[in-house]
Amino acid sequence: MSSQAADGGRFFALIAWAERRLPALTRLKRPESLPLTLDRKRLYVLPTGAGLFIGALVIGMLLGALNYNNNPALLLSFLVASAVHSSLLQGYFNLLGLRILQLDAEPAHAGEQIRLLLRVHNPDSRQRRGLCFRLAGHVSSLFLGPQQSGHVALAVTATRRGYQRCGRIAVFTRHPLGLFRVWSWISPDRKLLVYPAIEREGPPLPLPSTDGNRRWRRAPGEQLHSLRDYRVGDPLRLMAWKRSAQAGRPLVREFEAPTGGQVELDWQALDGVDNETRISRLTRWLCEAERQGLKTRLVLPGQVFGPDRGDNHRRNCLTALALLPGAADGDEP
Repeated sequence: MSSQAADGGRFFALIAWAERRLPALTRLKRPESLPLTLDRKRLYVLPTGAGLFIGALVIGMLLGALNYNNNPALLLSFLVASAVHSSLLQGYFNLLGLRILQLDAEPAHAGEQIRLLLRVHNPDSRQRRGLCFRLAGHVSSLFLGPQQSGHVALAVTATRRGYQRCGRIAVFTRHPLGLFRVWSWISPDRKLLVYPAIEREGPPLPLPSTDGNRRWRRAPGEQLHSLRDYRVGDPLRLMAWKRSAQAGRPLVREFEAPTGGQVELDWQALDGVDNETRISRLTRWLCEAERQGLKTRLVLPGQVFGPDRGDNHRRNCLTALALLPGAADGDEP
């Protein structure tokens, strides 16, 4: 698969170069709704390097056979040409009529990989082998039996918070002999939600204590049971250097959170930092509070969420943070 991905990368880089000079080739860049069918108007065919070599070889054999009036050589030339033509037709029909059903995706934070699941269906009674799907330099393959549905996993990098499109997905095959590449483009109109990036460094989560004052309460001792693995954003003053050296991994001192505690995450309380830093910090604190089982009350300009906890509350808060002014709308080309 690595050699196929490298070869496909060179080919599609050449296609991108050609599209910049021939705008008519970009007609399939417009977003389109799913489901859709790969009909004959959407399919393109070009010989691979091996196909060009075999073609030149057949022409050479044919010229030599005609020059020397060699009937067995003529027969061999026509047999090879017939096999090449059958390979072309089989690769073409391998994609013709393929149904692209839907594209599913889970939100991810900016800078992470968005995992995509593309569902496809074979409506015919023939097998479809060697189906390949390429997105953002990653290639995944799929086999579909007669009238069978399947899915292929893809990934794209989340660039910035807000909505973004996944981009064009190349569907191609070199089956059965690798002499021809048959491909098509699909441009799903699905917008992918990107949560804000999680702040890498910053102050710890402001946990409230039982008396209402925000402070940390240390778990007694520095034994292994009172330590946990280092997480991004933990201050260095909490590092247990001696235990980290013994364990071979970074450990920090664990702090107790009050049972049934509630954290107030207020946009206005974060003075002196720019808006994107506020968003990233609130995102980190929200995720940290969810891991610790704490209720959170998120106060944003014109919006208040909670106090609550759980997946629905977390998704609502992260969505609101992702769509604050300055977010991408997913309409950029």
